[in-house]
Amino acid sequence: MSKLLLFLILWGGFAVKVWVDGLNLSAINPELPKEFAGHYDADKYSKSQQYLKMTTWVSLIHAFYNVTLLTAFIFAGGFQGVDHVVRALGYGPVVSGLIFMGVLGFVSWLLSVPFSVYETFVVEEQFGFNRSSPATFFADQLKGLVLGVVIGGGVLSVVLWFFEFAGPAAWLWSWGGVTAIQLFLVFVAPVVIMPLFNKFIPLAEGELKSEIEKFSSAQKFTLNGIFTMDGSKRSTKANAYFTGFGSLKRIVLFDTLVSRFSVPELIAVLAHEIGHYKRKHIVKQIVLSIGSLGLMFYLLSLSLNNRFLFEAFGMTQTSVYASLVFFSLFYGPLSQVLGLYGLYLSRKYEFEADEFSLKSYPHPEVMVEALKKLSVENLSNLTPHPIKVFFQYTHPPVLQRIARLRI
Repeated sequence: MSKLLLFLILWGGFAVKVWVDGLNLSAINPELPKEFAGHYDADKYSKSQQYLKMTTWVSLIHAFYNVTLLTAFIFAGGFQGVDHVVRALGYGPVVSGLIFMGVLGFVSWLLSVPFSVYETFVVEEQFGFNRSSPATFFADQLKGLVLGVVIGGGVLSVVLWFFEFAGPAAWLWSWGGVTAIQLFLVFVAPVVIMPLFNKFIPLAEGELKSEIEKFSSAQKFTLNGIFTMDGSKRSTKANAYFTGFGSLKRIVLFDTLVSRFSVPELIAVLAHEIGHYKRKHIVKQIVLSIGSLGLMFYLLSLSLNNRFLFEAFGMTQTSVYASLVFFSLFYGPLSQVLGLYGLYLSRKYEFEADEFSLKSYPHPEVMVEALKKLSVENLSNLTPHPIKVFFQYTHPPVLQRIARLRI
């Protein structure tokens, strides 16, 4: 019975993905929306739809690959085999847990690399986006792996220790400890972690910097840094974002954005990013994330060493570390359902940031032009299915944003 439920959860999640992505593909309309006339020619618009089809199919194949391998691993007694080897080493519960999850994590990473290679050097290359060299790609992979070991290992050590030795209040201690680590990373990531992958160069003196400083001053927004990022090192896609807090907060503009957008368009984009800060969206999202984390740890505390879970995964001996792994797989569907509210808020916040941009920089057509350029440059889907938006989109569809800006 337990194995059947696990099977239904794993394959049910995949079925939902197939349904959502199938609806999204069915919404493809070969007729260009009138709003984008003059921005897309027929060939490029067709190319954007081919990009959507290819990325969707690659994503579906990857998901099928993952769920098939996981199912086979479970039914072949893979978790039991790894646990047997780990227990034979004779370490304590925390170290054994780190080894157990480290082995599983490394194998998962190794199996995902071929798809990352294909997505980067075939899909993105075919559509003119990829600028990564093999050396850059594999350096990124290794850096990500090392960071995962260091940061992930640290977090897991804290969680394992509390759940092994802190008694009934372990979930509260874990919640507090992981929250503290997350907040610390939010502050230090812009100056410690992100520079491991990209170069951040202070924006050069000139018209753009002068206009940004003038606008920021008018909005009483203290900038501690305006940086360009070498996004072109990996992709032709353009973007901008706000990151950090306090004395470490900064605005980051991709070099691909700076090279293709006019100064007024960049100011409109900047106004949108400042809008997120002024409306306290980042703080609200962090609070929501912390609340979700607390709920997860509480539910985890109720499922520790649950025989039903261990039976489903073919395990004969219970442990805290295996409980964490098994709980994460059962919790996945619930997490996605709870995440729908977060996605709704994210889309709402994007509208609010657009509204701030319009009020602080009252040139709606400039922001509209920037959104159109971003969509065309990134071959974005202009007509996503509403179900796809509901389940997966952090941003509203671009045509909805444009319509709001013109009200």
